[in-house]
Amino acid sequence: MYRIPKDLDLSPIVGEFTTQVRVGQFDLQFTLGRVNFIIESPITLFRGGTVVARWESAKWPEPGFYDMMNAAVTRCEIASDRLIVIEFENGITMHLEDSSDQYESMRISFEGDPLLWVI
Repeated sequence: MYRIPKDLDLSPIVGEFTTQVRVGQFDLQFTLGRVNFIIESPITLFRGGTVVARWESAKWPEPGFYDMMNAAVTRCEIASDRLIVIEFENGITMHLEDSSDQYESMRISFEGDPLLWVI
């Protein structure tokens, strides 16, 4: 809805990993180091350019989401004002999309920082 701001610095997630993925009725949540993600828009996981898992609001995540756990982030890029790309050491690439012009797509917060990025 609000687009991904260019000044959002996700570099602290590089080298970090998650040990759990939390599923809400309309969101998927995970933490990488001190960065918390609450995603309400589609998430797609790729390996070698092939889709291995996809999640959409109000659906259970596909089993491929297990592959993002316990794998360190090797790179993170704000590819456009609608796409965040996160690469993991095991070859998984996660695409977080700002896919709505009407509703919030995600919220990102940093532990210890009162600022909440609403996208």
